Order: sequence, then C-alpha cells, then structure tokens
Amino acid sequence: MITLGKALNHGLRRALEDDPKVVIMGEDVGKLGGVFRITDGLQKDFGENRVIDTPLAEAGIVGTAVGLAIRGFRPVCEIQFDGFVFPAYNQIVAQVAKMHYRSKGKLRLPITIRIPYGGGIGAVEHHSESPEAYFAHTPGLKVVTCSNPVDAYTMIQQAIASDDPVIFFEPKRRYWEKGEVDLDAPLSGAFPLHSARVVRPGGDATLLAYGPMVRVALDAASAAAEDGRELEVIDVRSLSPIDYPVIFESVRRTGRAVVVHEAPGNVGLGAEIAARITEECFYSLEAPVLRVTGYDIPYPAARIEEEYLPDLDRVLDAVDRSFGW
Repeated sequence: MITLGKALNHGLRRALEDDPKVVIMGEDVGKLGGVFRITDGLQKDFGENRVIDTPLAEAGIVGTAVGLAIRGFRPVCEIQFDGFVFPAYNQIVAQVAKMHYRSKGKLRLPITIRIPYGGGIGAVEHHSESPEAYFAHTPGLKVVTCSNPVDAYTMIQQAIASDDPVIFFEPKRRYWEKGEVDLDAPLSGAFPLHSARVVRPGGDATLLAYGPMVRVALDAASAAAEDGRELEVIDVRSLSPIDYPVIFESVRRTGRAVVVHEAPGNVGLGAEIAARITEECFYSLEAPVLRVTGYDIPYPAARIEEEYLPDLDRVLDAVDRSFGW
C-alpha cells in the first residue's frame, strides 16, 4: 500500500529511468523534494541537471520548458500550487498550446505541467484553486487528473511519454490516501490515459466526477445503496479530450446523470458534460442533468472551506432531486 503522492514519486522516478531526455523542473523540487515531497529523493539519485530547482518564476519555468522541448527534451514542470499557475498562463496558452499548430506540425512540445489543485487542506489564498476549465477550454492542450494511487502512478508516466503537452492536475487533498500499486507492471498494459473509467457499476443513476470528487461520489453511492439505489460512478479522468462514449453508454442505461466537481459551476466542466449528455442522450433521460459544484465565489478562507466544497449531503440531495422528476 502506498499513498497517491508516493505513487507519483515512483512514476516520476520510472520516467527518469526510462528516458534520459526527461527533466523535472520547478520551485523546491530538488533538495527539498517539493512542498508535498512528490519529487523527494529524485535530485539525489539523478543529479541537479535532471531535477532542477528553479527561481520563483512560473513564466520562466514554462518558457524554459518550451525551449527544452524544441531541443528534444521532455520537461516536467511542477507548479507548486494551483493558484501559482496564472503567471505562466500566457506561456501555456500562447506558446505551449499553439506551437504544433503554428509550425504546421513540424514541432511538438512534449511538456507535462503538474499542478496540485483543489481545496480541503486548510490552506491560505491562492493555494486551493480549481483552474482546470481554463486549460480544458484551450485547443492544443490535453488535460488529465488522477484520483487514486494506481492512476497516479501510470498516468504521470503516460503524460510524460505523450508527444502532446499535458496539463496534469493532482488532487492535493488525496495525496495521503493509499492503494495497492503494482510498481513492476508494464506501462503498455495500463488503462489508456484519455479514457473514463467506471469505478462502481450501477443501474439507477450515473455519478460523474474527477480528481478529488471521485471519493465523494463513491461515498455517495455507498450511502445511496443503503436506500436501495444503485448509482454508477464514473471517474472522468481525462478533461480534454473527454471520453464521451463511456459516459453516454452509462447515461443511456440509467436515464439520470449528476456531475460533481469542486470548481465553480459557472462555465465549468460540468456544464459542458451536461450539455453534451443532453444533446446525445436526450431521449434516454428521465430527468435533467444536474450539477454539484463549488459556488461561484472566490475560494473562501480555510475556516469555512467545508461549507464551499461539495460533500456527501449535496451529492445525495442532487440524486434525490433527479429521482423526483
């Protein structure tokens, strides 16, 4: 049993071992091993030229990664906290996302940008954001998020091996949750990076979640089972592209869908998923697609963050409303 954070560490280690062109760069990723110790021990074992402590300059980190990628490297950038990514936003959307298109396919930027995201850790301002929609909205980027140690271990390796730029969101409140991980399993047999996964089968309604909210959705499904309702839980995993066939197949069977995410609801991933379900599964729906999200306000102070975060009661209330139609 290892934690999600340790699984990421093992995945990064394996990527460094498998490809000498992989380099890790970010604030305090070297000697300190990162704020959450995700890169712990890597600089010691692979050297300062492959695990690089950078200045506190996110635009510089990503801009340097663009140059390295053009020269054949596979940079892995760590953005220390979600709210720190915005100084690098111009580099990501204007350079990283567009270089392949701009060069008419001659250049690829195999950059992985790791971002710990979400709340629930009692942090201060700029340390609990959920900015995934900004990047999923940007053509040219692939956006994924893990929810458990097994996916953390394989998905980080798959992202690094991809020739496309990948924004890799890590649910920081889940860093310490444990699971069984086969560290010797070949990556070729891993679940595909951009596929959604049914993590709990059911036939009465579909719960769609990703990242930190998958655990909440699973808890809601367990609670609903006590009342005789079997909820199917899907871990979306890939936010761009989204694996819609898996989602549509489930919703056509259950006739009901509830989308759960921590980010604010307005123009969030839940809105896009709900719209696509309505377009493709309209005649199968027994109720409108409902959303359970963070509120449309700046992330609150730590002492009241539990009032902001979607929880078991809010998810079950949405399920009840869906069955009330």
